[in-house]
Amino acid sequence: MPGAAVPVRESSRTIEVEDLVALVRNYNPRSDGELIRRAFEFGRRMHEGQLRRSGEPYFTHPVAVAAILTEMRLDDASIVTALLHDTIEDTKAKWDDVSRAFGPQIAELVNGVTKLTNLQLSSSEAKEAENVRKLLIAMSKDLRVILVKLADRLHNMRTIKSLAPEKQAAKARETMEIYAPLAGRMGMQWMREELEDLAFRILNPEARASIIRRFITLQRETGEVIPKITADIRTELEKGGIEADVYGRAKKPYSIWRKMQEKDLAFSRLSDIYGFRIICAEVPDCYRILGVIHQRWRAVPGRFKDHISQPKTNGYRSIHTTVSGRDGKRVEVQIRTRQMHEVAEAGVAAHWSYRDGVRAQNPFAVDPGRWIASLTERLDVEEDHDEFLEHVKLEMYSDQVFCFTPKGDVIQLPRGATPLDFAYAVHTDVGDACVSAKVDGIRVPLWTRLKNGQSVEVITAEGQRPQATWIDIVVTGRAKASIRRSLREEDRDRFVKLGRELARVAFENVGRRVSEKALTTAARTFGLPEATELLARLGSAEISARAVVEAIYPELALKPVEEVDARRPVAGLSPGQPFLRAECCQPVPGERIVGIKYPGRGVIVHAIDCPALADVEDQADRWVDLRWHAGLHPPVHTVSLRLTISNAVGVLGRMCSLIGEQKANISDLHFIDKKPDYYRLIVDVDLRDAEHLHMVMTALEAESDVAEIERIRDLNRKP
Repeated sequence: MPGAAVPVRESSRTIEVEDLVALVRNYNPRSDGELIRRAFEFGRRMHEGQLRRSGEPYFTHPVAVAAILTEMRLDDASIVTALLHDTIEDTKAKWDDVSRAFGPQIAELVNGVTKLTNLQLSSSEAKEAENVRKLLIAMSKDLRVILVKLADRLHNMRTIKSLAPEKQAAKARETMEIYAPLAGRMGMQWMREELEDLAFRILNPEARASIIRRFITLQRETGEVIPKITADIRTELEKGGIEADVYGRAKKPYSIWRKMQEKDLAFSRLSDIYGFRIICAEVPDCYRILGVIHQRWRAVPGRFKDHISQPKTNGYRSIHTTVSGRDGKRVEVQIRTRQMHEVAEAGVAAHWSYRDGVRAQNPFAVDPGRWIASLTERLDVEEDHDEFLEHVKLEMYSDQVFCFTPKGDVIQLPRGATPLDFAYAVHTDVGDACVSAKVDGIRVPLWTRLKNGQSVEVITAEGQRPQATWIDIVVTGRAKASIRRSLREEDRDRFVKLGRELARVAFENVGRRVSEKALTTAARTFGLPEATELLARLGSAEISARAVVEAIYPELALKPVEEVDARRPVAGLSPGQPFLRAECCQPVPGERIVGIKYPGRGVIVHAIDCPALADVEDQADRWVDLRWHAGLHPPVHTVSLRLTISNAVGVLGRMCSLIGEQKANISDLHFIDKKPDYYRLIVDVDLRDAEHLHMVMTALEAESDVAEIERIRDLNRKP
């Protein structure tokens, strides 16, 4: 940001209180230095005796976080929050102590950061959705909470080498998946790039080192390209009588690596690895500069974006164009005004920025309240937080395309969106009833990827309903959520019945009984209106039965479930009494069972609903009351599944991979019918229990090339 405080990087010199006060007063001469001094002393006293993993005094961390915030020219409340952000969590200080000393506003900010720190965003999927939801709710109350948290994460990543390797990897993954995209979505591109590069250094050091080595080789071969191209651009601007600043740089290693992966290119074939920014005074100058650049160098087709006329939702405005520069090298040029550049560097944080003691009045800065509302507008109406998480992640990671309705209205979508996404962006009813689409007047398949500037006409039909295969076509969270909701409603009764059985099994496995009261309590924990909705989610595999149990009995989440001996998984047998699972019904743990005595063979274990039991219905002396032992059963219970799959390249391999991803083993597989367009086969899968079976069948059922799947109950296999 032009005129911002000098960036504070890690150094051996400790930042003292007067250094920090001076950093703030560089941009805010009216800063309350005494408030910062009191907070500095309070934090230092509370953390006294505490050390970081590196051996440094712990308080060096909050001070470094505060110094990072001075780079964004944030207000005194944010700086004080940074100094105190770990006091409520890690010291004897309480909310009341902070409130009395610094006021309720700062106490609430500190408490908000504490809550975010306690969220394990990369934990299990069930918890991740709820935690990201809480993160966004905290942001909606006061955006400064997330600004402090991002600075906290940035400093932790800069000093991550003192952690154990496995903790470094976990923190780096969380940074790459959550914090870096969030910083980018907020428009803080410099922070996103640094977080990504720091995480990349941990997660793939060989790839990063390789890219840096290639850069060095390239510089040796071509010389210093950046100063030469910068000079060329300045010369052309001087000829045109335009005053502007020109900056050039090589792109970050992670940015280059990601482009290599996305486009499947070798480094030698990668073109635009250099980027240049031209910063001018007024908006008309931006378009004059664009004309100068395109007159001097040839524009690369399809690589032009005008974010001045179509700003991003976080306030970002700039013209992007890629041209063939010196020696035919492609370079990306960004053109913007100084005020646009401030927002491009600070993003949504520009709203809080100070200059000369007053809040900076930047016309391009986005109101944080409106921005958060745009990000979380579905939170109040969308009861499914998992789908909300998917929506938020997609939106945070996405680049964007702009398409037009036949009336000329602009629809903004993430890159890779399809006409189906467009239809759902117009209205859910339009998406549900979509049968085809025209792009620029030509009828196209629904899976067509849309491009910038295309006009899309959605064709609907009465009675049309969403298809299960649409989930694989759409990319936006809104479309996926709408399709799943529609499919869920159609299968609701079946899912509720199945969910109730899965809940019974899960509760019995931990020695508890399921009740309506327990289910209602669990539903509230997941933010669902009633127990029936929870059961529907259970039955459709959107919530795991284990997560439901842990929601009511959190202490069970901390205790490892006792493993059941595979040799004696059934309770109710006499000591040493032999037994076998019935081949006709293949019962698995979690299903209700009964034993039937067979002379010379011991007890055969049947599912309680096995048709074969009709043969011994009047022989009560042969019946044995059995149940499965509670606990975690090993995956040794074989179940036969009959599948019908497409006869296409890779389908069988994909199906086997899906089963493996569910931690299940294929013990046998044979084909029973082969046709030019489909195969029918029987797969024997070794499973833990009924929930494991449900997970495998659901994963296969969701695969678009699996036309039919059923569990085999074969009376010809009777004992």
